[in-house]
Amino acid sequence: MKKNSILLAGFFILLLAPLSAETSSFSFSSDTTRAVLAKGKERTILSGNAFIHSENTEIKADSIELYGEDFRYASCAGKVTAFNREKGIIMTCENLFYDREEERMIITGYGEMQDQKNELVVKGGFFEDNGNENITIIEIGVKILKIAEGKEMVCRAEYARYERDKDILILSGMPEVYWKDDHYSAARITINLETDEITLEGKVSGSVSTQEQSEDNE
Repeated sequence: MKKNSILLAGFFILLLAPLSAETSSFSFSSDTTRAVLAKGKERTILSGNAFIHSENTEIKADSIELYGEDFRYASCAGKVTAFNREKGIIMTCENLFYDREEERMIITGYGEMQDQKNELVVKGGFFEDNGNENITIIEIGVKILKIAEGKEMVCRAEYARYERDKDILILSGMPEVYWKDDHYSAARITINLETDEITLEGKVSGSVSTQEQSEDNE
């Protein structure tokens, strides 16, 4: 009985020790680790400076729970930062779900996304990023900031679809765009991020700022 107790104590010390693990395509580390070994409910919980690396994606958080076959899924909480080096996408939030096989991320609650390629900053209350399809869905109080032709373009909507491979941004749900002292609103607004072309559809309205010219200039 005493021997079993010693072995059990050693087992728990092992589970709570700092951990670093690595495979050919996936690695993780943390200050402390706890494992749940119940059959069908296997979990590995990383706490304190939790970090995972999968292919081109790195995620840091206060805690990360790994589960599924070969640690396919990760539930991240607390000061989460996810970086996809290949796509140049940085996401920050408090809660994030990650499916590393499908390269899919879901943010519930307020989050921010930076697209280094298009110099784009996106804020919203919900994100679903489908890496394999290069499409990001953003919902709830969406705000998008972009520098275009040296001017700040500000977009607001309740729903946005960002097609990264096409450099297309589609806004709906009372969308508005503010750019160069001009204002546009419509039922649906499409922006080509490469050419800065704005397309308005359905119940269009807007205001355009003009500057008065002197008679000589005329």
